[in-house]
Amino acid sequence: MSNRLKNKVALITGGAQGLGKEMAKSMIAQGAQVFISDINEITLVETASELSCDHIVLDVTSKDQWQHAITKIKEDIGSLNILVNNAGMGGGGDVESTDLELWDLVHKVNLDSVFMGCKYSLPLMRDSGDGSIINISSMSGIVASHNTSAYNSSKAAVRHLSKSVALHCAKTTNLVRCNSIHPVFTRTAMVQSMIDSAPERNIEEKLVQQIPIRKLAEPIDIANAAVFLASDESSFITGTELIIDGGLSAT
Repeated sequence: MSNRLKNKVALITGGAQGLGKEMAKSMIAQGAQVFISDINEITLVETASELSCDHIVLDVTSKDQWQHAITKIKEDIGSLNILVNNAGMGGGGDVESTDLELWDLVHKVNLDSVFMGCKYSLPLMRDSGDGSIINISSMSGIVASHNTSAYNSSKAAVRHLSKSVALHCAKTTNLVRCNSIHPVFTRTAMVQSMIDSAPERNIEEKLVQQIPIRKLAEPIDIANAAVFLASDESSFITGTELIIDGGLSAT
């Protein structure tokens, strides 16, 4: 199938690399006009050139930059149909070892940015006639671990915020939907770098052992799910989470 996103305009945060780049590539292939945003301007420009798409420098923790990004899309195109809140960061440490500064930063990047993205995008998405908000959470928002307290908390909050946004949209318009995606360990450049940095620790093997189908997710697995949620094929799906975990949560 092709042109599943024809005539749709998308904004993908954290789009310069990793999952964001893969989602942008897949949505472009399906006919969408895509804006990618990122705080890393150099990589952002390189990726935008590679994918032949529009780009916006965006610190997702900044209210002013969010408002500027949405204004730019409105002035340049006049519509926005797809918002993918993908930008995020990790944050190690159990509850005792995590300092308040790290706790605050992880929540600003992973949670506050999603709140602002939804808040400032919704008026334009509503005026555009239809819309799909896709918030990238994590399996860590479903299944916790002892040593990533801030990350667990922020990603779990994204799941519930998505439901709240979906219900708000259902009350104010029946055309804008909101869902969350929860990937398991995925072979992004960041994860691969972690694996390659310490071959003696067998990091990949330890990660794979937790996944029933015995392999890491690939970026395209998450991109395919995002395309589905962005398309009209999922027009009756809102307020739910799409778990992409190779069976981990079934154990």
